[in-house]
Amino acid sequence: MEGSSSQGSLPARPPTFTSSSSSPRGSSNLRPFLRPYGEISKLDFKEQTPEERYGIPENFLEIEVRNPRFHGEGRNKYVDYEIICRTNIPAFKLKHSSVRRRYSDFEWFRDTLERESTRVNIPPLPGKVYTNRFADEIIEQRRQGLERFLQIVAGHPLLQTGSKILCPFIQDPNFSRDNF
Repeated sequence: MEGSSSQGSLPARPPTFTSSSSSPRGSSNLRPFLRPYGEISKLDFKEQTPEERYGIPENFLEIEVRNPRFHGEGRNKYVDYEIICRTNIPAFKLKHSSVRRRYSDFEWFRDTLERESTRVNIPPLPGKVYTNRFADEIIEQRRQGLERFLQIVAGHPLLQTGSKILCPFIQDPNFSRDNF
């Protein structure tokens, strides 16, 4: 038989990169980079330069909540936290910013985000504490929870592009709830 081969009708391995015009799409290749693993050598990989390895990534966003500070006395005592933002994402106006916000600001911010964006599930804040709320371990747990909250919210692409309050809350030192 003229059309038969000893390999049968199925190829023994996937097609490799060729410029054959017998392909169903003319001269284009269906799977140009598909090769058996054993045929891949170190020559197929480009060594990274130190700039590629350690340089600034294409998009980065670092949010840090730190440096809790006590204000007031007695019933008027409260804590605010410093929010540090470093980014090169175009949605943010500043590449580096530092602002201070208190827990009640975070509560307002979360509630406003929920009303503003119905398509995004906004994570919860760390719980409200009513006893011993100024103890060091309570302040540290709250700080960690607020940092985690902001990292999730600020990293969400729909909020980066669709929220009117995300960037001002994180970056504007003159932020006021009354403006929103």
